[in-house]
Amino acid sequence: MDKQALRDKYRQERDKRLRSDGNDQYLQLKGQFAGFVEDPYTPRVERQARHDHVTVAFIGGGFAGLVTAARLVEAGIKDVRIIEKGGDFGGTWYWNRYPGAQCDTASMVYMPLLEETHHMPSEKYAHAPEILEHCQRIGKYYGLYDNAMFHTEVNTLEWNETEAHWDIGTNRGDKITAQFVAMGTGPLHVPKLPGIAGIESFKGHAFHTSRWDYQYTGGDPSGAFMENLADKRVAIIGTGATSVQCVPHLAKACKALFVFQRTPSSIDVRGNKPTDVEWFDKMATPGWQQRWLDNFTANQTGGEVDEDLVMDGWTELSRRIRAKVLSLPPEKMNYEGMMDALEDSDHEKMDEIRARVDSIVTDKKTAENLKAWYRQLCKRPCFHDEYLQAFNEPGTYLVDTNGKGVEKITERGVVVEGKEYAVDCIIYASGFEVGTEPTRRAGFDTVGRGGVKLSDYWAQGMRTKHGIHVHGFPNAFIVQPTQGANLISNVPHNLTESGKTIASIIKHTLDGGYKQVEVTREAEQEWIDLLLTGPGRPSVIGSPDCTPGYYNNEGQAMTAASKLSVGYPAGAVAYFDYISEWRESGNFEGLTLC
Repeated sequence: MDKQALRDKYRQERDKRLRSDGNDQYLQLKGQFAGFVEDPYTPRVERQARHDHVTVAFIGGGFAGLVTAARLVEAGIKDVRIIEKGGDFGGTWYWNRYPGAQCDTASMVYMPLLEETHHMPSEKYAHAPEILEHCQRIGKYYGLYDNAMFHTEVNTLEWNETEAHWDIGTNRGDKITAQFVAMGTGPLHVPKLPGIAGIESFKGHAFHTSRWDYQYTGGDPSGAFMENLADKRVAIIGTGATSVQCVPHLAKACKALFVFQRTPSSIDVRGNKPTDVEWFDKMATPGWQQRWLDNFTANQTGGEVDEDLVMDGWTELSRRIRAKVLSLPPEKMNYEGMMDALEDSDHEKMDEIRARVDSIVTDKKTAENLKAWYRQLCKRPCFHDEYLQAFNEPGTYLVDTNGKGVEKITERGVVVEGKEYAVDCIIYASGFEVGTEPTRRAGFDTVGRGGVKLSDYWAQGMRTKHGIHVHGFPNAFIVQPTQGANLISNVPHNLTESGKTIASIIKHTLDGGYKQVEVTREAEQEWIDLLLTGPGRPSVIGSPDCTPGYYNNEGQAMTAASKLSVGYPAGAVAYFDYISEWRESGNFEGLTLC
């Protein structure tokens, strides 16, 4: 292995794709593009504006809201209202109904509250309809539908110092008050479009993958054949995880499919399979899902464990790295030696992934263009067993843009390097906003004590304790991974731990007759200081041979704010142990109650 030559190749490929506009290259879906965010799945039902009070209001009906509300109900706090802009629970899984959509982390650890709701995932990687159904199952099991508000977006959220509660306004005229508010608005719900010249001029049909138009394509979210595309020439722009999952279905249905690629994804083996019912019945003894969560996290983050219950691409990646490090001679068992071992392991894995392309894709030029030239964790790894095979289908064409992206869009189609590809339909597989400002994604700013806006308080970077509590914003909680475990390979594990923690705090506050709970400024600063003692963002993401993407802020330089987008210095396993002990002690160190 010529390591320097490979580094040079990676950097050359990165440099092709660097853009000065970073996240500004994407368009907000408003004005003439507002139709791209309309809900095609559930009719909006008109209702009277609500003016009432709840104990807990949760903004967002995805996994974050569901798991937190479930733990609150278990704690005896049933006056919980989830406010959700979609037409049902599900969050990302309400919107993502494109053909082939499924989780890329094993169902047993990805889908929360399986044990509590007595559900067995039907396969190792559940498809979107089953995940959405499970979200609805959680809502029904915990009685969350009765008080929920769907197709409703919060537009004002302000702390009322006099009454010691939160005032909430919505786009439907609701004026609600809540003693406590929690937010799980997350990054994966605001679709984005690439800012391609002429995008507004296309005269054919167009939609975003998060608003799949089955009326146009035929088929359904379960993967039924899209018969309406038999005479259609279709373009799909984007080759991330979404495209990897839906391209195989499009390739079988379209008269002609053009896949426009700026950067190829790394495609490793998925190995999906049905769940063996007999095995599951024997395995699912009390506490089984927590055991699986702990085991996955320990394996995936390089912990010392005797077995791997999940056995997937994530844990295999970590096992390889750990084996490489442990094989080092004593004189190289230092930071530099371990970084070299990490790089060697990554190079070996990426060589395997590129060789897999050659073994599957028959057209040599197409195969070469499908190879990912970057380190595996520079972008979210993809695992799939039909994507590469789709390029062997007659009528399926990869249009590689040599890292530059689509040149322009015309009335008739898509232009790359001066060549126009005439199409009937353009599908944008351009993902969701991730690196944009939280207030832009949420659609509102949170106003705390003294009229301080959260956007101003976080102008120099996120400031929290545990990623949950913010000084100056009493009775408010945030549910997300950053400044906590920051476990990106399985985000729901972060959310379930936050949900348990928040439920414990609110119960303690109510049982003690308190009206307010808030993190002290000193405790918040101590947590920030602790976070900054760690290694920062994963070294591989910030390396100069990483291609631009949402993991590394589209290749833009690190800012003071981005340096705070980190996790607990000792790692995810240590954080989960710490936060469990912190909440179960009942002391809630760092918080004040009054």
